[in-house]
Amino acid sequence: MRDTYLDAWSKTMVDAVNTEAYAKASGQMLDTYLSASAPFREIMEKTMLQALQQLSMPSRADVISLAERLTNVEMKLDDIDAKLDKLTELRKQPASATRVRKPAAVAPANKRRGKR
Repeated sequence: MRDTYLDAWSKTMVDAVNTEAYAKASGQMLDTYLSASAPFREIMEKTMLQALQQLSMPSRADVISLAERLTNVEMKLDDIDAKLDKLTELRKQPASATRVRKPAAVAPANKRRGKR
């Protein structure tokens, strides 16, 4: 009996929740809630930021900024690692395969233009 009742109730609720009217009503309620709570949320964020500053603790923006900077450092380290790997591979090759023609010596810029 109990299982039959729960199954019937479950089917009724699923049918009710899957209607367009329910979706509209839920959307309106959520929109009203978010509109009403926005000023309180802003006040809470400002208060929290002031409290964190008073305690010399980082804010969310500070942590995000630090994470971005660390990501940039990590990317640069990866680039350096790739270049070192390439240099290591070049060094392992026979000497004749790695020789590169040296460009002709170029006079310093101030001597090419002449003295002013």
